[in-house]
Amino acid sequence: MADMNPVPGNKVSQGSYSAFVPSPLPPTLNWTPRLISLLSDADRLIGRLAGEGGRLPNPHVLIRPFVQREAVLSSKIEGTQATLGELLASEAGAVVERSPEDLREVSNYVVALEHGISRLKRLPIGVRLMRELHEKLMKNVRGQHASPGHFRKIQNWIGLPGSTPATAAYVPPPPREVKSCLLAWERFVAESGLPPLVTIALAHYQFEAIHPFRDGNGRVGRLLITLFLVRRQILPAPLLYLSAFFEASRRDYYGGLRGISERGAWNDWLEYFLLGVARMSEDALNRATLINQLLARWQKAVSGESSKAPLQVVELLGTNPFITIKGAAEKLEVAFTTAQRAIERLERAGIVRPVSDAKRDRVFCAQALLDVLEAPAKL
Repeated sequence: MADMNPVPGNKVSQGSYSAFVPSPLPPTLNWTPRLISLLSDADRLIGRLAGEGGRLPNPHVLIRPFVQREAVLSSKIEGTQATLGELLASEAGAVVERSPEDLREVSNYVVALEHGISRLKRLPIGVRLMRELHEKLMKNVRGQHASPGHFRKIQNWIGLPGSTPATAAYVPPPPREVKSCLLAWERFVAESGLPPLVTIALAHYQFEAIHPFRDGNGRVGRLLITLFLVRRQILPAPLLYLSAFFEASRRDYYGGLRGISERGAWNDWLEYFLLGVARMSEDALNRATLINQLLARWQKAVSGESSKAPLQVVELLGTNPFITIKGAAEKLEVAFTTAQRAIERLERAGIVRPVSDAKRDRVFCAQALLDVLEAPAKL
């Protein structure tokens, strides 16, 4: 049952409409047995992901392809249609039919996440980092009008196409309130004594409620979840992504956020978020285990060759199931003919197959690996 706390913010009249200014975090929480149980499960499973993820024989399979998978699913929530297969194929050098704008939006997410991870060595989770993430995300894409890296100076709103602030489902704070809201948000994230998973669940709601950018807020908000977990050393690397959970339960995701703003339903949101952490921790472990089993089987199938190249190509497939002879030669720093023979060996073993009839610049795919990555999350 939804908790009925006072609405955590104030409606500010803006003439023909009202904007919502959220109160500073944290709220007073109702620590029900269900909430405590879900927190315990989420802590246990994310701890297992952190421990076992670091011990997997090929830990990179948890990172690069999973970052790309997260990028696709996070962008899909915002309406971008590029698939994981298209992104991976494009990065390997294949020509895909998807619009360049869609692919750029997804690849920008990968760039932003990798930038964020590198910046965590010097920056806390805060206003400066979120601006840098936004700048990377919105570079040369359709939201370019959204002033990459700058907070909004105009009113925005969330609603159906064609809606106005007066008819919108939600109107975030007026521009003049954004800076003070974000500084309070930054203070909370730095000083919170609540369990880390509860802290980031609350912070994610608050960021979305503030909606500080003209566009790209959802993607920045989801990036900050992963970066927070790494910064707090809950995870040793960006192993957990919640966009698959949010995308598969989109109505519950938006309903949970709206429930706080409309009726102070913090427990509903926290229970939903913690359930997502638990489910996605299990999903990441299961997916990584399947991928490592595939790679181990393939390495066994091509071991014993006079050349190490076939084994090295199998390793490359762990970072992208699509590959070209030219790309393999460059990455392995071997002759074109050496890479060609290695890929032909993998083709004979049934590991890869060409995805087009082109005679030159052929692209090969390890379909079994792509299937694992593209499989829907089990919720």
